[in-house]
Amino acid sequence: MAANEIVMRLDGVRKRFPNGTVALSGVDLEIQKGCVHGLLGANGAGKSTLIKVLSGALRATGGTIYWKGEAVMPSGPRAMQDMGVETIHQHIPLIPTLSVIENIYLGSRSFWRDTKAMRRHFQEVCDRVQYWIDPDAPVGSLSIGARQMVAILQAIAGDAELIVMDEPTASLASEERELVYQIVRRLSRQEDKAILFVSHFIDEIIDLTDEVTVLRDGRAVMHARTDTLDESMIAEAIVGRAIAQMETAGYDRDPSRLDGAPALLELRDLRSPGKLAPLSLTLRKGEVIGIAGLLGSGRSELLHAIFGADPDARGDVVLEGRTLGRSTGAAVAAGIGLVPEDRMELGLIPGFEIWRNISLPALSGVSVGRVMPVEQRERARAVDAIHKLGIKAGSPDELVTELSGGNAQKVTIAKWLYSDVKLFLFDEPTAGIDIGAKTDILILARQLASQGCGVVFVSSEFEELIAVSDRILVMRDGRCIAERAVGQTNEHDLVLLAGGQMAPADA
Repeated sequence: MAANEIVMRLDGVRKRFPNGTVALSGVDLEIQKGCVHGLLGANGAGKSTLIKVLSGALRATGGTIYWKGEAVMPSGPRAMQDMGVETIHQHIPLIPTLSVIENIYLGSRSFWRDTKAMRRHFQEVCDRVQYWIDPDAPVGSLSIGARQMVAILQAIAGDAELIVMDEPTASLASEERELVYQIVRRLSRQEDKAILFVSHFIDEIIDLTDEVTVLRDGRAVMHARTDTLDESMIAEAIVGRAIAQMETAGYDRDPSRLDGAPALLELRDLRSPGKLAPLSLTLRKGEVIGIAGLLGSGRSELLHAIFGADPDARGDVVLEGRTLGRSTGAAVAAGIGLVPEDRMELGLIPGFEIWRNISLPALSGVSVGRVMPVEQRERARAVDAIHKLGIKAGSPDELVTELSGGNAQKVTIAKWLYSDVKLFLFDEPTAGIDIGAKTDILILARQLASQGCGVVFVSSEFEELIAVSDRILVMRDGRCIAERAVGQTNEHDLVLLAGGQMAPADA
């Protein structure tokens, strides 16, 4: 096959899930041999679904996939691998108890046991990419960067013609990223591989790729040669047309209202080795601080450090003038509530009903003598929460696993509303929920601020941060790289900053 010939072509590929959600609305895409093709899009644009279709994990519900000019309908991941497509997933699917070489050749039909031939082939693969690692090291003992490299070696060992890389640098340090870049360039330019490189980072897309496709709302809205684009054009394609500010129910966001407001939270040189660079800030009563950044930027790590959930964190967390102990118990006792990103794993007890989940953080308020919980009081509290937050449930007796994502998230928030919480930490509170529930949560965050609480609000949806925040911190690689008053920034600038480019104000 000649260089620059199309290896894979998607023609109107669609994906509709049984619940009616349309994730892909007719995607057209061409990937050429010897080409690094960048794929970008905001959260929810359809990137993850498209990758699953390309890897064989999901079957498209419409459109056609062409491989080397022939229409194909792969039956699963193995079929895609046999065809010549390898996918390096964002969450690296390696087996920690196996060695490096066992992981690389797991499932290989060429090498079914550890032999001299396997080890010789392993050495050849390492030589090809100029990266060497102990083949007998347990994968569980490796750093995240080394594990990412094992996943890349695994894809190369299969001699794939198309390698799909899903956010391969999101969790890597700068030197590890550069190594990945070198390997990608070598594979495309010297070995003529086709690479689909999925990333949020605009700077690496500009530097690394030959072509760019941007997804938005399940469609490919931009396709161009990278050398014809600049970061501003890509950011505009990701964001799309100007999006109206979300309703904030008229709550006052005039910056002058915070003049003279006492400090609620002070962070003094808060840091965590390998996760969070030293950060200091002051949040005032009634203020909402938004945290912008991409996956791996350190947003969640900051909230965990504030909440006492990171045992490696150092520095001081001061709430209303009192330095807190380094534990979640101390944080909760002082008046800090965390709404975590993974609501079912970390925010709720799936086997409990709504009323039990809501009662847990503040049982003393529904107990006799603050010791013995009274079920009737717990249920009454849940009924009140269902009414106040508009939780759609038949009764407080419903299991939280039976609720929609938005209603389950409201329960996660509701459980903190009956404690003396002064500071609310929201970590991606609107992820995976419908627009109505999103708006309710944004309104609630502003309402809490209007009552004198403080809010730290993390979101991948920058329009939400602009709608809800008084000021916004932008994070990347565990560092705060910029701070903006909400009236002095826009979604476009935040995309540029988070993606590694300077916004006009910084240029």
